[in-house]
Amino acid sequence: MTRYRAVLLDLGGVVYVGDEALPGAIAAIEALRDAGIAIRFLTNTTRTPRRVLLEKLQAMGVPVEAEELFTPASGARRILQEEGLGAHLLIHPDLAEDFAGLPEDGAPALVVGDAGEGFTYEAMNAAFRTLEKGARFLALANNKSFRDGDGELSLDAGPFVTALSFASGCEPVVLGKPSFAFFQAALESAGCPAAEAVMVGDDVENDVGGAMAAGLDGILVRTGKFAAGDETRIDPPPTAVLDSLAALPEWIASRGA
Repeated sequence: MTRYRAVLLDLGGVVYVGDEALPGAIAAIEALRDAGIAIRFLTNTTRTPRRVLLEKLQAMGVPVEAEELFTPASGARRILQEEGLGAHLLIHPDLAEDFAGLPEDGAPALVVGDAGEGFTYEAMNAAFRTLEKGARFLALANNKSFRDGDGELSLDAGPFVTALSFASGCEPVVLGKPSFAFFQAALESAGCPAAEAVMVGDDVENDVGGAMAAGLDGILVRTGKFAAGDETRIDPPPTAVLDSLAALPEWIASRGA
């Protein structure tokens, strides 16, 4: 009998890199499901719409249902709708479908994701001017970097969010990891308290540190963007450091109550 009722999984660098599932990842997810453990997928990816992420996972053979996938864009859309805000979007063009159909009027809100090559001076300056006029500041994520499809690290949204915050003096509301509300939404959907859940990620600060601050256990994996010594960058340190997601079912079994 395991003490964990839910496992929260990061996607890029944990379940897959590029368009390929990492070795043993799918088998590990299936083993966890067979053990009766709820799975939720939490990603800070803001270049890819939710629909495409689901299709990508399913094409890889990852068993996933729509309600198990949590993205920052979903949280931003909910805020915009509930508060009647008009969005100024600084996002990747591919993500636009996640914001389709929202009214353009209402008090302004700046929404920043990983716009990729869309982070031009003109786009950043327009976003800055929107904040100067009193817009809400919603950051889909605040990650520094990610492991790109070519195997190298690339800049994520975080450096651009930080630049806008520095220039404007406005603090962003971060909607993805390490936001407490992001973890809590996933836990509530699984009907599981934080003390009986574990988060698995390759980002020691946002994935692991964020989850532990929210009351979960946090496991760092040596895949994706992991670099030697990452486990020493947060205090308290990760609950565990594993070679990959493939090692998780055995580790959980060893922690049985």
